Amino acid sequence: MVRPELLDDLSTKVGVARSGPASEWKPDGRPAVLRDQVEQALRRLRVERIELLQLHRIDPQTPLADQLGTLRDMRTEGKVGRIGLSEVTAAELDQAREIVDVASVQNRYNLLDREHEPVLAACEAAGIAFLPWRPVAWGESGASAEVAAVAAELDATPTQVMLAWLLGHSPVILPIPGTARIDHLEENLAAEDLRLTQIHRDRLDRPPEPA
Repeated sequence: MVRPELLDDLSTKVGVARSGPASEWKPDGRPAVLRDQVEQALRRLRVERIELLQLHRIDPQTPLADQLGTLRDMRTEGKVGRIGLSEVTAAELDQAREIVDVASVQNRYNLLDREHEPVLAACEAAGIAFLPWRPVAWGESGASAEVAAVAAELDATPTQVMLAWLLGHSPVILPIPGTARIDHLEENLAAEDLRLTQIHRDRLDRPPEPA
């Protein structure tokens, strides 16, 4: 059972760092780097413990056991509450769970982009929170004729329809829509009260008509 208050906790990510001549952001899961990033986050956020710490990306150059083992050690030390992953496959999630308890997975997912449906299914089976990023596909929701039609019928916005679809799609989904303005925040919050009928959901789940 996913705790709905999970997102009320302070969370941050580690596991990427600038490297190379162009100083590009790349996965870096070396234990010393991860430990340093956690310590820096604790100082920056002025807390003694990060309640949810997510590995931003799995570093293919560092053994997964070393990456998650470091975060597990810091959890044992009381500096981390729970550990999450980001942008993982179902197979990577299974492998990670053999090393450490996984509280959350944050993958790109929305009504129009369901590449990570197998990961969502794995999270459902294990009771792991699934935090979809880009939950409304930015401006693409309004470009879907069916989303726009359902929104018009319900006197709602396409964004609200997309969020309402997510909220009713799986009990482990906790959407994390970004917002930069108060009106966007209010729009997002109103999606919780939007009720999609099964007919609406069936329409939204149908493949789009060919152009």
